[in-house]
Amino acid sequence: MTVRHIEFERLHNFRDLGGYRSADDRTVIPGALYRSDSLGKLRGADWDRFLALDIRTVIDLRYPWEADAKGRVPEPHRFTYANLSIEHRPYDQAEIDPDIDPWRYLADRFAEVAEDGVEEIRQAIELIADAEPGPIVFHCTSGKDRTGLIAAFVLILLDVPEEWILADFALTELATERLTADWHTANPGRTMRWPAYGRAPATVMELVLADLKARHGSPTAYLTDHVGITPGTVTRLRARLLTPTVPEAPTAPTAPETA
Repeated sequence: MTVRHIEFERLHNFRDLGGYRSADDRTVIPGALYRSDSLGKLRGADWDRFLALDIRTVIDLRYPWEADAKGRVPEPHRFTYANLSIEHRPYDQAEIDPDIDPWRYLADRFAEVAEDGVEEIRQAIELIADAEPGPIVFHCTSGKDRTGLIAAFVLILLDVPEEWILADFALTELATERLTADWHTANPGRTMRWPAYGRAPATVMELVLADLKARHGSPTAYLTDHVGITPGTVTRLRARLLTPTVPEAPTAPTAPETA
């Protein structure tokens, strides 16, 4: 069974995307591709633990001004580092109206990213397919929304079944409490209006994938026809990240139950 969350003191949502089985009975290679919350939080023992993973490529999905304010991965010269902001319309989740449907609201924000961020989404996926040999990590601030979207797109291109894509998205729920505590520490004196801050139920990604199907025919068609992911990129992505399934194939993760 693949261990998904890798424990750090300051990072709360660092996960291995390895271990998922594709529809053609191959497996995503453990230790090849990671997703995370902000690597700008790495310090001390956390930094040593991160370096021990031998990561070679870091993809930062935040706005440049976020990276400037909160910090990038330490010593970025050690890595192939790319800052690809897939989101173009910033919003403050802590200030979302608590009376609106939270999951539909988030899915609508994902839809904006999927339309606005086509160029950066393509660049991020191409970099994952074509980066120098060695593990890769991509991240945003909480490792939840922007990171969750890229994770879903990569798993779609690897032909991982939707139920596992939804379950992977929802694993952020295990980090919600710590992400919320971080927000309160960073924002003394502010009141968090939105009670669903930091939440990531599978329902959100289910809505996102349904929206892509309605608009583009399927999530795969969105990626190939709208984003411009070529068959060659898909072939290289699968060659890099998939291996024949071993007899003891992992089961899909069980995400926390959510409303």
